[in-house]
Amino acid sequence: MSLVEHLEELRKTMISVAIILTVSFFLCYSQGDLISEFLLSPLRSVLKQSHGGQVVYLGLLDKVLSQLQVAFWSSIIISSPFWFYHVWKFIKPGLFEHEIRAVRPFLVVGFFLFVIGVCFGYFLVFPYGFQALMGYGVGDVSAQISLKEYLVLASKILVFLGLLFQLPNVLLILGFMGLVTKYSLREKRRYLYVFFAIAAAVLTPPDVFTMMALWVPLVMLFEVGILGVAFIVHPYLHRRHA
Repeated sequence: MSLVEHLEELRKTMISVAIILTVSFFLCYSQGDLISEFLLSPLRSVLKQSHGGQVVYLGLLDKVLSQLQVAFWSSIIISSPFWFYHVWKFIKPGLFEHEIRAVRPFLVVGFFLFVIGVCFGYFLVFPYGFQALMGYGVGDVSAQISLKEYLVLASKILVFLGLLFQLPNVLLILGFMGLVTKYSLREKRRYLYVFFAIAAAVLTPPDVFTMMALWVPLVMLFEVGILGVAFIVHPYLHRRHA
């Protein structure tokens, strides 16, 4: 296609993506109460166990603004298979057949890893993290937690963990690009373990158990990535160059 035709296809793709995101945003906004209750559930369970505290809103617009932001993040997550499909349709004609076969598995694996990361955050990080935060420091005080701040923070954490769980996928892509091998990854293992420990300490509450709850999955994801490079990338490149 000519440059003008490529630009026309890009315009159509952007319009399709914008429509998908807009429709999903209004759908998520209409179900904002359910999504907010879903995000609040782990916090409320911890508040009940700690015998005190409540979620409050501090401004007249806090409920509206929090629901808008929750709808924004939720729409990106929920509609991701649909808008990513249109992006893939735009990219696909510019790839060779063997490149299409190589890229397609990463899309499927990446989606499942993202879902696993979100579930990991909601069912493990949230309950244990909130419990550690509530039990830290001075006792016999009642928590007053801002609705808007919590919902925005919880949404961002879930998206962040979903992206963080793409680590094996990233290592596989780097392996196919020839930037890493199983040998180079094994040599850097000890340094990356230390880096993961520092990142876990920064991203979690000042509690060793919560820190380990993030550090251990990071290490496991890294090791899964090494196995993927060893048993998928190396045999594939060996066949291509044989």
